[in-house]
Amino acid sequence: MLTERHLEIFLALAEEEHFGAAAQRVGITQPPLSQGLRRLEALLGVRLFDRGRGVALTEEGELLLPHARTALAALGELRAAADACEPAGGRRIRLGLAPEVPIRLVADLGAAPARAGDGSRISVVTAPTATLLSRIGSGRLDLAVTQHPAVLDGLSAGPVVLLPTWILSPSGHPAPRHLPVAVRPREEAPAAYDLLVDTLASRGRRVETVVVPDERAGLALVAAGQAVLVTADGTLSADGVERRRAAGPELPLRLRVVWGARAARSPEVVETARLLTETLSREAAK
Repeated sequence: MLTERHLEIFLALAEEEHFGAAAQRVGITQPPLSQGLRRLEALLGVRLFDRGRGVALTEEGELLLPHARTALAALGELRAAADACEPAGGRRIRLGLAPEVPIRLVADLGAAPARAGDGSRISVVTAPTATLLSRIGSGRLDLAVTQHPAVLDGLSAGPVVLLPTWILSPSGHPAPRHLPVAVRPREEAPAAYDLLVDTLASRGRRVETVVVPDERAGLALVAAGQAVLVTADGTLSADGVERRRAAGPELPLRLRVVWGARAARSPEVVETARLLTETLSREAAK
């Protein structure tokens, strides 16, 4: 299915003429950008770029580029019209949450607009940090709680809040330090991923990773004796799993609230961002 992300990749590559620059512009890394381009070309049945000459548009790409621009502009107009439609009961605030946000925090964060007392309603999505930043930049989200560090590319952000973490390891394992660390895919939050791996390496351990889709899958590998997991979820546990607080050097989960220029002009969004940061700070102080 042809998606808005396909069109964004097409336009970014055509204008940047560089895979790395285009990937940064749309908030992803180069591998998923290349995969997205291949899917788009397969859907359209044409080659859009000549890879043998850097990143140059083919004749077909030149012909289709104006249509892609028109389609993206139309989608932007559709979102703007939707934003202008105030739902019954007040403004709708579109909030994104990174999957690393502990489940115990989700309800408190979702209730933030209600605490503002201005009648705002909320819609919530969960997506990787890179995706959330891209959606804020394109106006599809008002604000999000994302991992830090991350490339903000002109977006605004509140202070970084550090949540404590626990290390989960198989009970009775003779050498848990030699097990791989269960992690989500690097492309979801490249800078945060690299910081985690670098911090683990600074402990003098050989760092190997195993990619999992979520913490539940990571917990299953820990229980099976195949991995260790670093998590900010203080309740995540299972039979056969040992828990200990992460310490020296610290491995906190770094979170912050991010919003775009359009959202910054909305008093309701600004107040919600403040309340979200307060909620994170209270959790960090526990």
